[in-house]
Amino acid sequence: MDGTSARAPGEANVLPMTEQQATPASAQTPRRETKTRDESWWHIHPFRGMINDIRQRAPYYLSDWTDAWDYRVVPATVYMYFANILPALAFSLDMFQNTASNYGVNEVLLASVLGSVVFALVAAQPLVIVGVTGPITVFNYTVYDIMHPTGVDYLGFMGWIGIWSLILHWILAITNSCNWLRWVTRFPCDIFGFYVACIYLQKGVQVLERLGHGPDFYLSIVVALLVFIVAYICSELGTSSLFRHWVRVFLKDYGTPLTLVFFTGFVHFGRMQEVSLQKLPTGIAFEPTSDRSWVVRFWKLSVGDVFIALPFAVLLTILFWFDHNVSSLIAQGSEFPLRKPAGFHWDLFLLGLTTGVAGILGLPFPNGLIPQAPFHTESLCVTKPVKQLDEKGEDKGDFTFEATHVVEQRVSNLAQGLLTLGTMTGPLLVVLHLIPHGVLAGLFFIMGFQALEANGITAKLMFLARDRNLTPAAAPLRAVKRRAAIWWFVAVELLGFAATFAITQTVAAVGFPVFILALIPIRAVLLPRFFSQEELALLDAPTASDFTMEGIGGAWGGATSSGDTTPRGDDGPAQGRAGPGGVVDGDRDVSPAPGGAGFRRRRGSSNRDSVFASPGSPRKSQEDMAELGRMPSGQSTATRRGTGRRPSMTQR
Repeated sequence: MDGTSARAPGEANVLPMTEQQATPASAQTPRRETKTRDESWWHIHPFRGMINDIRQRAPYYLSDWTDAWDYRVVPATVYMYFANILPALAFSLDMFQNTASNYGVNEVLLASVLGSVVFALVAAQPLVIVGVTGPITVFNYTVYDIMHPTGVDYLGFMGWIGIWSLILHWILAITNSCNWLRWVTRFPCDIFGFYVACIYLQKGVQVLERLGHGPDFYLSIVVALLVFIVAYICSELGTSSLFRHWVRVFLKDYGTPLTLVFFTGFVHFGRMQEVSLQKLPTGIAFEPTSDRSWVVRFWKLSVGDVFIALPFAVLLTILFWFDHNVSSLIAQGSEFPLRKPAGFHWDLFLLGLTTGVAGILGLPFPNGLIPQAPFHTESLCVTKPVKQLDEKGEDKGDFTFEATHVVEQRVSNLAQGLLTLGTMTGPLLVVLHLIPHGVLAGLFFIMGFQALEANGITAKLMFLARDRNLTPAAAPLRAVKRRAAIWWFVAVELLGFAATFAITQTVAAVGFPVFILALIPIRAVLLPRFFSQEELALLDAPTASDFTMEGIGGAWGGATSSGDTTPRGDDGPAQGRAGPGGVVDGDRDVSPAPGGAGFRRRRGSSNRDSVFASPGSPRKSQEDMAELGRMPSGQSTATRRGTGRRPSMTQR
């Protein structure tokens, strides 16, 4: 019998029950719901989220290695090696100059190795790239500015911040705090992504600013701009219709790394070799930058200093809870046809482990990288050109690229981590010392610009600036009846970005994670008071696909519906939820949503993908999809997840 034919329209996105669940358990359902609704909102089940993550992901562990036998792994490894290591090196220069050489190249490289190896081997989300980010750089030298006048041992103090943060991360992982990620939509993610992109651009300017006003300054500006221009042209040619397919693939995969290598040698051509350029400072192979051992002497701090580190650890944990989880969400976004389940609780536990170890070793704390994490997933996408058809089904003579599948594996993350470890050897440190500051600045510019280009705030601004008469009819934001609503929504986003960016320019920068976390309740509680649900549905969207969000109870609908309005996650009843082996999760308790906000467990609603079938060139399609935070796909979410995935109890 077709179960969908008798379903009410409002129940179209609710996960259907199987016949086994409907028949014998129907009489027990009211009693279970009454029992769970009587329990308090704070009722939790320790370890349940991590256990479910391991249970769902473990059957795929072997395939995570065997699936790596694919060409896409090679360019993804090379690209992520450069995309991870070069910004990290630039950040190491920033911390080297602002923390009295306590952090240098070797510390940043080893922190990246620690995160990459641990998450590649045992994480539930191995596609997420872990390393040193711009926000943690700001955090580190702000703590130095605060604590250095007190005379406390800086690295020992950072060690205690890492230890406290380890404890806090584990508490959050054990108590299933990642269930609250279902309230995270594109609104806070776009603001945070916009902030990170601007941090990249700011760091690029600061690298050049420190060079003074001599000949090296002007040559570095030219080199930085040339790196930016050439790398951007390569990325644009890779998605164009010019040249043959293999040429476009080569430019897309290796254009940026080869650009950096070329311009590192370019400064030695002709009369440019007469200009003495400042280069990246490096140290001794596998040795700390300063004269110390790898284990910091955190045990020598006084009890008072140990507890002073606790508030800093709270702020660090807030930052990492948001930053790493958002990196994971974006790396598993709706535009990527993923087939393997996510695991946020277990990865948060691992993040606490790497944070504690990094603190004890005197390393910058690694966490999920934006935009490297989604860039990694994108580099593993296998795409094909698809012709664009008009309303009558006729060929328009245009095309777009469609991702058929993602090579989901662990090898590329592990390989780029091991390559980073090899970079700590003496010969390669000599090579790193040849990189001019201008090349690093150009890398900051290209990564920041590409991140801004793909950001939802930028897409909305482009829509508002575009001539209405030339705006494509299929542009998603044209469905918003009040154009003023778009202006106000973008204004709120820019205000949130401005507040976050402004505080990082002051000594209070250590508190900016609180501003970032506050964006979640602003979206969930305040914005629905000023925008209709129809407007918010068009202006905002879930960060990741419904398949990815299943492990934390599904995406937030943002509106009270007449159907099932109970959020269900690792602490909520999940009827018929099964792992890849067909094991149905057991009884769970309900966590009521604040303000009556409704949740739905959506698994591939067809109308979500139909919105994206907009005509136009590849660039136009990407802009239109960015307005909703998603990319077009030729398949529904359920269809593309169903292929290559074992049938669960709810699918039989």
